[in-house]
Amino acid sequence: QVQLVESGGGLVQAGGSLRLSCAASGGIFTINLMGWYRQAPGKQRELVASITNIGSTNYADSVKGRFTISRDNAKNTMYLQMNSLKPEDTAVYYCNALVLTTSQGRYWGQGTQVTVSS
Repeated sequence: QVQLVESGGGLVQAGGSLRLSCAASGGIFTINLMGWYRQAPGKQRELVASITNIGSTNYADSVKGRFTISRDNAKNTMYLQMNSLKPEDTAVYYCNALVLTTSQGRYWGQGTQVTVSS
């Protein structure tokens, strides 16, 4: 059973930094696309950034230049370095991965809260 576990969320002042991690485990053969999503209260879940298994990245316009996504394929782990945080970045951040085990499936983590105070 594939599991994605996020860590690294918390409370930070505007202008500060946080680093999120997402560790995948459970019968994994390979992980293709991975991504970070976020959902603020009363809003739809949105894509923040994604990364392929060869390192190609994509970012939402709202985080370009401030956030950096990366991954360690040997550890089945993905990261999101968040700098120059703004109050509007406050949300629950979710890890998502397209995982190949005996079949391919899309999996979600449980989410980690990021709160940016002004």
